[in-house]
Amino acid sequence: MPITEDILNQFSAVLGPKGFTRDAGEIAPWLSDWRGVYHGTAAAMLSPKSSEEVSALVKIAAHNVIGLVPQGGNTSMVGGATPLGDGRSIIVSLRRMNQIRTLDAEGGSVVAEAGVILETLHKAANVEGTRFPLTLGAKGSATIGGLIATNAGGTQVLRFGTMRKLVLGIEAVLPDGNIYHGLAALKKDNRGYDLTQLIIGAEGTLGIITAANLRLVPAVADRAAAWIGLESPQVALKLLRFFEAQSANAIESFEIVPADSLALVLHHISGTRAPLGSHWPWQVLVEYVETVTGCVAHDALIALVADAHAAGLVGDATIAKNESEISAFWRLRDSISEAERASGPAMQHDISVPVDAMPDFMLDAAAKVDAAFPGVAASGFGHLGDGNIHFHVRAPKGVDAASWRTGQGKAASRMVYDLVTTAGGSISAEHGIGQMKRAELLRQSDPVRIGMLRAIKTAIDPQGIMNPGKLVPLASDVDGA
Repeated sequence: MPITEDILNQFSAVLGPKGFTRDAGEIAPWLSDWRGVYHGTAAAMLSPKSSEEVSALVKIAAHNVIGLVPQGGNTSMVGGATPLGDGRSIIVSLRRMNQIRTLDAEGGSVVAEAGVILETLHKAANVEGTRFPLTLGAKGSATIGGLIATNAGGTQVLRFGTMRKLVLGIEAVLPDGNIYHGLAALKKDNRGYDLTQLIIGAEGTLGIITAANLRLVPAVADRAAAWIGLESPQVALKLLRFFEAQSANAIESFEIVPADSLALVLHHISGTRAPLGSHWPWQVLVEYVETVTGCVAHDALIALVADAHAAGLVGDATIAKNESEISAFWRLRDSISEAERASGPAMQHDISVPVDAMPDFMLDAAAKVDAAFPGVAASGFGHLGDGNIHFHVRAPKGVDAASWRTGQGKAASRMVYDLVTTAGGSISAEHGIGQMKRAELLRQSDPVRIGMLRAIKTAIDPQGIMNPGKLVPLASDVDGA
C-alpha cells in the first residue's frame, strides 16, 4: 500500500519526535548495507523504546499493509537489514531498546533487549563475574536482536555453539502486532512447536525480536593465545584434534588464516605486524581458556604447543605474553574483512561443509576457482573447527567493482556454491540469506525445503510485511539465479 501522510502521522503519534524521523540525512546512513552493495529507500525510520511501542507500530503497519525492516547495528553481510528500493518499507530501528533488564550471574542468564550492543553485554556480564560466550569482529556495533535473527556464530562456536544454543527464551512482536512472551528459561517445554527456535535465524521475516533471555557461562579466570605456522589446512585439522584430545574443553577458538589474507591485513591495517618471523602458507590463532582460578593458561598452552611440535604438527609458533599481545593476535584475525574491502571488490561466501572435508575443500575449491577465472584470488579463512569458513574471491586489480560483481564475480559465486553443494555443505553457515543469497538458496535447495519456508512465512506473515524481500525466495529469483 502507498505510505500516506496519514499513516506516517499515526507512526509519529506513537513514538513522538525522539522515535520518529523523516529526515533524509538521519535516515541515509541506514539505507545501505555494511559492504556498500545494497541500497534501499525508506519513507521514515521508527525507533521504538519499548515492546509495547513496537506492538503499536506493527498493528498500524498490518492494518495498512506496510513493510517493516527491523534493524540493529546494520552489520548484515548479506543485505538482510537493508530496505528494498521500491519505497514501500519503513525501517524499524531497535537501537533505543538497549536495556539489560535482568542479569542473574548465579543462575547463568541475562535478559537483554534487542538493541543491546554485543560488546556492552560482554562488559555488563564481566562486571558480575560471568560472561556471554559469543564474540565476533563487529561486537562494537552488532546488536543482540540482529545476532539472534541471523543465528550468528563467531569465534567461540567450537565450544559453545551458535546463538541457537545460547538463547533461553525470546520476546517478539508478531506480524499482527501481538507480543509473543517467551522469555521464560524452561529446561523442559513440550507444548508443541518450538516457537522460540522458529524465530531464531528467521532474519526478521516472522516477527520483530524485542528481547531475549541468554545463557551466561563462567568468567575467564585466565586465557592464553598462540599464533602457529603450519604447512596446510590438513595439518591444521590434525592439530585441532590433538589439542582437543589433550585439553578437554579448554580450546575455545581455533581460527585458520592463509598467508594472502594475513598479507592484506599487514598492508592495509595500520599498527599490525606479523606474529612469526618466518613465512608459512597457513597459520592458526588458538585461544586457550581456564575458568578455574589458579590454573595458568599460558603455561598450559606452552606445554600443549610443545607437545604438538614434538608430534610434527607445528612448524613455528609464538605464545602471547600478555593481554595486549592476545588482543593484537585477534586484531589480525578480525581485520581480514576490513583489509579485503580496502584492497578492492570481492565476493564473500559464508559456507560450511563437514569438518573432516573442509581442509581438502579449501584447497581444491580455491584452485578450481582460480583456474576458471584468471586474475582472481580465492582463499578461505575462519572457523575450521566447526566446518565454517569465509571463502572469498577477490577481483583482479583495476576492475570496475559494480560490473565485476554482476559479471565475473557472480559467475565465480555460482561456481563456489556448486562446489559447496556437491560437498554436502551449506551456502550460508552463519550470516544468513538476506537479499544476497535468495536466488542461490532457490537454485541449490531441495524444493521441499523451499516449500516449507514459504508455507511457514505465509502462515505467520500472510501479508508479507515482515522484512520483505529477505530470506524466503521469490518467484522472480528463478531468473536471478
